Amino acid sequence: MTGANIPISLAEQNVPADARLPTTYGEFRIRVFHENSTGFDHVALTIGNMTGPDPVLVRVHSECLTGDSFSSTRCDCGPQLDAALQQIVKLGWGCLIYLRQEGRGIGLHAKIQAYNLQDKGADTLDANLMLGHPVDARDYRIAVKILEAIDINRVCLITNNPDKANQLTKLGVDVVEMMPIVVGVGKENRGYLETKIERMGHKIEEKDLDRN
Repeated sequence: MTGANIPISLAEQNVPADARLPTTYGEFRIRVFHENSTGFDHVALTIGNMTGPDPVLVRVHSECLTGDSFSSTRCDCGPQLDAALQQIVKLGWGCLIYLRQEGRGIGLHAKIQAYNLQDKGADTLDANLMLGHPVDARDYRIAVKILEAIDINRVCLITNNPDKANQLTKLGVDVVEMMPIVVGVGKENRGYLETKIERMGHKIEEKDLDRN
């Protein structure tokens, strides 16, 4: 891989932050990776051995406090997180990387400001731009560093987002295939998902929105 020189200290190099994590989905191994430049701790949850002839099933999931923790129906983040963990457990090996990049990288405060603009009629992209933020400010170099640290080279990426796959590929990750994950569709987030399809190129079929 050719991940850029982003400062990241791996917790294992000093005092290990590595433990067994039993969950309602199954038992994972949890490892914490500290990013010096932001002060954030990112997480890798793994099951099984990360080496093998087949690509590793990987979800790179960006933090969404409102969806992941509070079960907000404005987005599909919480259901995506649940479904990805279930898929990894069902397969018996894989990795979920949890990045502390709230609100597509603009932070929680700005994300809630964007929600207010969305309530007044802006879509998710225009709301970010109206606040002076990029449409998507996430930086996947940190994900590449984590993949390198846990010896993952070839991945089957759980995502609907071609840009995520393209960015990881440009950083040297061998993204063998994308696995779509369309879950959690409802009346509160239909417009949000339609914007993803129409303006961000996400691989979601209109029929999937109608079926959920």
